[in-house]
Order: sequence, then C-alpha cells, then structure tokens
Amino acid sequence: MLISQILDDAETIRVVARNGGKTRIINGARSVYSLAMEAARTGTGLVALIERKGFGEAVDLDAAYKKGRLLSPINHPDPAHLHLTGTGLTHLGSAATRDSMHKKLSTDGEEQLTDSMKMFRMGLEGGKPAKGQTGVQPEWFYKGNGTMAVAPGAALLSPAFAEDAGEEPEVAGIYVIGDDGAPFRVGFTLSNEFSDHVTERVNYLFLAHSKLRNASFGPEILIGELPSDVRGSSRIVRDGKLLWEKPFLSGEANMSHTIANLEHHHFKYSAFRQPGDVHVHMFGTATLSFADGVRTEAGDVFEIEARDFGLPLRNPLEIEQPVKVAVKAL
Repeated sequence: MLISQILDDAETIRVVARNGGKTRIINGARSVYSLAMEAARTGTGLVALIERKGFGEAVDLDAAYKKGRLLSPINHPDPAHLHLTGTGLTHLGSAATRDSMHKKLSTDGEEQLTDSMKMFRMGLEGGKPAKGQTGVQPEWFYKGNGTMAVAPGAALLSPAFAEDAGEEPEVAGIYVIGDDGAPFRVGFTLSNEFSDHVTERVNYLFLAHSKLRNASFGPEILIGELPSDVRGSSRIVRDGKLLWEKPFLSGEANMSHTIANLEHHHFKYSAFRQPGDVHVHMFGTATLSFADGVRTEAGDVFEIEARDFGLPLRNPLEIEQPVKVAVKAL
C-alpha cells in the first residue's frame, strides 16, 4: 500500500492511499502523522487501521502533483519536531566517489587508505550482523528539522554561499516515536538528500557543513518491508531536455548494512526517542551526477523514481539570495 498527502480545493489536508487500484481518500484521517500516532497508540497495524477507517472518493494524484497540491508524505504540527538525518557509505560501490573526493597521499607518494574507505570496509565486514546482535555503526549526519523539508514539486533552495548543489537519490525510512519513547516505522519513501559535494571535497571535516541543506522526500510512502532489491533512475532535466541520467540501486541486496542495523544506530540515542517526534532517516546512495562531472544550475529539475514507490520525486533547483547575518549583543 502507498499513502500520501494532498491539499484539496478547500486547502484541507487529505490522506490518500492506493493498493494497485485507484487512489482514494482515507476516511477520518487528518494527516499521515495523526494516522501513524493512532496506530502506535492502539497497537494496530497501519494497513489494518486504514482499511478499518475505509475509503472515500477517488482522487487524481497525478493531477494534484501538477497543480502543486502534493505535500510531503508526512509532517509534524511543529516542524522543530521533525528530524532529517541520514547515513552514507552504506551501499555496495558507494565508496568509489567518496574515496576519490578524499584521497590522501603519504610523504613518499604512496596512497593511504582514506577515512571513507575505512568506513566502507567496516560496513562490509560488520554491517550485517546475525539476528539479535549489533553490527558496526555507520557514518551519520544531520540535515536539519522540518523547516528544511521541501514538498515534492517544490524548489530545493541552495544557499548563495554553496559551492555545489547536487542530488543524492536515496530510500528513506519514515518513523514516529510513540508515547513511551518506542520508535515505529511508518514505511519507506524516495528522497533527494541534496548536498554540497564540492564543500565536502575540500576537507572531510566539512561533511557536516555540506549536509545542512534542504531535502525532499516522497511523494508516496510504501507501507511494509523494504524490497531487498530496489532499482530506480535518477536524472536531471535542463530546459526541458535530459541532461544526465543513471540507474541507482538500493535495498539490502545492494547494501553493506541491514536496515535494522542502521535503525539501531540512529535510535540508540535517547535524543531521537522523544515521544511524538517524526524522523526521516536516509539510507545512502552509490549514484551521484557530481561523480560524472555534472555542475547543476538554477532551473534544473531533479527526478528520482523507482517502481515500488509510486510517483517520481521531482524538484527544481533554485539559488537563494545572499544573506548577511550580524549577531547583536543583548
């Protein structure tokens, strides 16, 4: 089942679902967030809860997308309580780009193993532990709170000071935290983990700076387990013409970590188990246009799609105006 959120003509949020057929409004669902919290509080499976509520009129999801009425597939009433985070070097082959960005040479000219390659090897050796055991922890990064989340179809804003504005096609897990602090997974969705790869390349310690950017996810959430072999496409369209396109792979068959291991190492921190919070946690990628020498420009459109996730995720690129910040003493 796929679920998403739209705005109707009266500017009211409607939660819609489809399961191989027409897209229909879920009766009595005020938002995906309220639906997920109800499922957590009642101990009811999300699909079972949706089916129990029943369905109303059919909607044209494609038309809503074209009209700009598709929302992020989950939000929080207070954006500060939605966390955008992620992890990298989790996919087979994902080390190549990062390794070339962070190459180091010893004094005698022989290449040393980069921190990226060390982290990647750790995942290969210990990222898929036996059931009940804890594997090696992955790389982790923070992108911001709900104020940094951009709806499908809306523009990703690159800061004026950014050196690069590049896409990262990824699968993200969507989570809510129950009243007792227990994390619950709502499902999985496509995401564009928008980043500044030039800044990151300057020095690996700039990774944190490079990730503090917008991110977009959706348009639809896939309820249930993540397929083991996710195959999709990532492309950039410029002036209505295809500029770049490449397939991307995800799912555990193409990863060096299990989803359970990545989830454990995120939610092991009590700060990420605060009742009522929402988490969008991105699981990494091995495909970047930056690795192929692409330099994006304002007006470019990113498109990410994969068969299991419904509609593609599209976002145009905009560059923000420069902002000068001055701190005043109180």
